[in-house]
Amino acid sequence: MKIAVFNTKRYDRQYLGEANEPHHHELVFLESHLTAETSRLGHGFEGICAFVNDELNRQVLTDLAKHGTRFIALRCAGFNHVDLAAAGDLGLTIARVPAYSPHGVAEHSVALMLTLSRKICRAYNRVRDGNFSLEGLLGFEFFEKTVGVIGTGAIGSKVVRIMKGFGCKVLAYDPYPNPDCVSLGAEYVSLKDIFKQSDILTLHVPLMPETYHMINAEALKFMKPGVMLINTSRGGLVDTNAVIEGLKSGQIGYLGLDVYEEEAHLFFEDLSGRVIQDDIFARLLTFPNVVITSHQAFFTHCALQNIAETTLQNITDFQKGKIPEKNLVSLEHVEKS
Repeated sequence: MKIAVFNTKRYDRQYLGEANEPHHHELVFLESHLTAETSRLGHGFEGICAFVNDELNRQVLTDLAKHGTRFIALRCAGFNHVDLAAAGDLGLTIARVPAYSPHGVAEHSVALMLTLSRKICRAYNRVRDGNFSLEGLLGFEFFEKTVGVIGTGAIGSKVVRIMKGFGCKVLAYDPYPNPDCVSLGAEYVSLKDIFKQSDILTLHVPLMPETYHMINAEALKFMKPGVMLINTSRGGLVDTNAVIEGLKSGQIGYLGLDVYEEEAHLFFEDLSGRVIQDDIFARLLTFPNVVITSHQAFFTHCALQNIAETTLQNITDFQKGKIPEKNLVSLEHVEKS
């Protein structure tokens, strides 16, 4: 198949190229994000490969379908950026990579926790400046702290296992409790109770209408003063303005983000020579108790390899008419799950 691969970096071209060797698809790599303005670059391609911050709304999908596209290969797990109703109306098949490195994302979540709790960033910069004072670097231990894991699927369950290893009490919230987490000693509670009891809260749920801004001003009222909040899932889970107010008041004592709700025009790009125009994001950067990474939790050799291999296999399976059920994305499949 002839595939237009949007939003690619050097590492995408490397891993996708290697994974394509046994499949022999014609991959055309494009640096541009997929948007209404760039969708014309996909004209004439039977398949489109898109990433997490590409736009797959009705306008874009209609334009692509009109010019020959039949298949969308998402090289990510999330699909909140896809208009599934439009895809169904247009007869487009969409497949994703449902799990590529849950261990990597889980470990990055814990890395953010440790960085914040032991003030690693401040200590690193201080030592490089020749300042070896310990003033302002007082941290806390995880042992016997209460960690709330919201969402206990492939990633959240790995976080449960890691935090139990630290000797933490682990609470969990998920509409569908995971038996593996129960066997590890996690206690499932209500969302309000997990807010009330947790010293550390970490988010591992997909972005859907039901979870949009689940961390908002009302939710913050239930949390312990000085709570640590970690988000490596989707930026839209967090109401950023409410979180900034929580940081200012001290209700949030530590914030670790690998995602941001308006990240599409920031993350994955080198903007070091420009003035950041997003005032809300710029405000976040002013807090000493905030650590932000640019959507890199997934970014490991293992993950890139798995993403590339599954993406190319999805393309081949579409060509043969046999995409695995778990990889398909449609309104029907979402409702079933």
